[in-house]
Amino acid sequence: MTASAQRLDLITMGRIGVDLYPLQTGVPLAEVESFGKFLGGSAANVAVAAARLGRGSAVITRTGDDPFGAYLHRALGEFGVDDRWVTPVAAYPTPVTFCEVFPPDDFPLYFYRLPKAPDLEIHPHELDLAAIAAARVFWVTGTGLSEEPSRTATLTALAHRARRGITVFDLDWRPMFWRDPDAARPHYAEALRHATVAVGNLDECEIATGVREPHACAEALLAAGAELAVVKQGPKGVLAVHRDGRTADVPPVPVEVVNGLGAGDAFGGALCHGLLAGWDLERTVRFAGAAGALVASRLACSSAMPAEAEVAELLERAGGRP
Repeated sequence: MTASAQRLDLITMGRIGVDLYPLQTGVPLAEVESFGKFLGGSAANVAVAAARLGRGSAVITRTGDDPFGAYLHRALGEFGVDDRWVTPVAAYPTPVTFCEVFPPDDFPLYFYRLPKAPDLEIHPHELDLAAIAAARVFWVTGTGLSEEPSRTATLTALAHRARRGITVFDLDWRPMFWRDPDAARPHYAEALRHATVAVGNLDECEIATGVREPHACAEALLAAGAELAVVKQGPKGVLAVHRDGRTADVPPVPVEVVNGLGAGDAFGGALCHGLLAGWDLERTVRFAGAAGALVASRLACSSAMPAEAEVAELLERAGGRP
């Protein structure tokens, strides 16, 4: 079977980089003395999360042609993520992201993606459209819409997929990536026309739809084209509403938060796992929420992604269905 014809469980498209996380918590970045180096970026992390759950996953992205780019290739391979569509850009360095860790709810991020991140240099003509159409799940992010040529590439991929299988739009709103935030909504609307699943927190839903109340967000995302709207409400849990009337309103799984970064990506990979398994909506959302909680209870992102047995064990301890 050729690379184009091989059907993967999940292909993600978007951001990748190197995360440098302080090994001391509760310490301002200026005073941190040591860091851990991890694979990062939402699209890459979602692919890793799905691979940890036994799914065949790949990522479409670009790195710098530099040692950090080589590191990311190696890390993807170690996590079991197919890196055939990860290509170098000589003109730009691999992005680096620092964070500060102030549990339980303050985790500032500092992105170093200038003059431009290589993952925004994905060109439409480079896409393996046959593989994108064939994947059981295709996942794109809002960051991919922030600049050209990534914007056109993302929308080209979505249009070619034509809502085959499960097509997820992760709203992934990062205001620092947009020169004009007011310009984002039309591009988000175009992506939602091609998506069967929309996922976002309340801030992201507001950017995409103009409303903020969770049920209103869900209805607006469905009206924009999605069949399933997943609205993350932070400490209030997750609301999922399907076009056919099915609804799940799931509380969070309590954990001691160490680092909330990466929890959303773990949620995303686990959401894909549940949808692929054909689980009912409530079970899928509970499982995804527990996967996110596990990562929030750990320092790292990619290397913290849990296996299915770990998620099931947490749900059992919390009194929920595994």
